[in-house]
Amino acid sequence: MKAKLFSYGFLLLLCLGTGCTSFHHEWRKAGRNLNSPQPLGGQWEGQWVSLNNGHSGKLKCVLGVSPDGKHFRAHFRATYAKYFHFSYVAELTGVETGGNMKFTGESDLGKLAGGIYKYSGQANATNFACTYESKYDHGTFQMSRSK
Repeated sequence: MKAKLFSYGFLLLLCLGTGCTSFHHEWRKAGRNLNSPQPLGGQWEGQWVSLNNGHSGKLKCVLGVSPDGKHFRAHFRATYAKYFHFSYVAELTGVETGGNMKFTGESDLGKLAGGIYKYSGQANATNFACTYESKYDHGTFQMSRSK
């Protein structure tokens, strides 16, 4: 019971302290840039699933791509328990292999959220699949292009 209360308390704190407004601004801007020269840049939608505890929720991402096409800024917005939303940014580095971009990266979400989250996955023009791992959790992200 304490763990569950800790999780909900933490999520509430995280929701209040995150840049959801910043995410919405980036989301709208990415929606207007439909002719991006980078095939991976822009809006992505799907879901996240914790393989540790079975929790899941909606996931959106605005993926920014560096001019060299090898560095990415992934601004995620996740839903937890249908009502709680939180946003964070992860820096990713990729290598193109056989039409897919394979990437790794990490983001420090703070001590209360499990500290450093590490990411590994791949993406192409239509699909984005990733695993994540932290001190307290591990799971998957599955996204496709926003419509």
